[in-house]
Amino acid sequence: MKNLIIVRHAKSSWYAVSDKDRSLSSRGVKDAHLVSSEILQYLPKTFIIWSSTAKRASETATIFTQNISCPLESIIYKDELYTFECKELLKVIKSCSDSYDCVILFGHNEAITDFVNKFTDVFVENVPTSGFVSINFEVNSWEDIDKGEIKKMIFPRHLKR
Repeated sequence: MKNLIIVRHAKSSWYAVSDKDRSLSSRGVKDAHLVSSEILQYLPKTFIIWSSTAKRASETATIFTQNISCPLESIIYKDELYTFECKELLKVIKSCSDSYDCVILFGHNEAITDFVNKFTDVFVENVPTSGFVSINFEVNSWEDIDKGEIKKMIFPRHLKR
């Protein structure tokens, strides 16, 4: 079985020179801390962490990694995750070594929402910023992922009630 955990980067600021350089807003930082403090019980014992190289995604990955007590050096930055296309996101996921059974991936919309809707058993109108989605695939190879089952979704709004 393969477990993919997708996290959409936290809310970002629009004050930047380029899209890739946008950092998190104060709300984004709070929401990333809020969600990441709730996920430990839903993580497997071993996993790898991949993040887009965009500043807002890498800052989100840093917050989550610190809150789940992982060394920051464990984050693997992949420029290919700076994508808004489901097809490109799928290509990166399928490239994962089968020696890893769980990947925690920090990326961007529309790719994330489209991926969740195409490859799971649930329709989600929008995976919000800081949204956490854990998906199980009953396959032995990342190359073979198709329809998966959502095991857990945690969105900031679920924790603010």
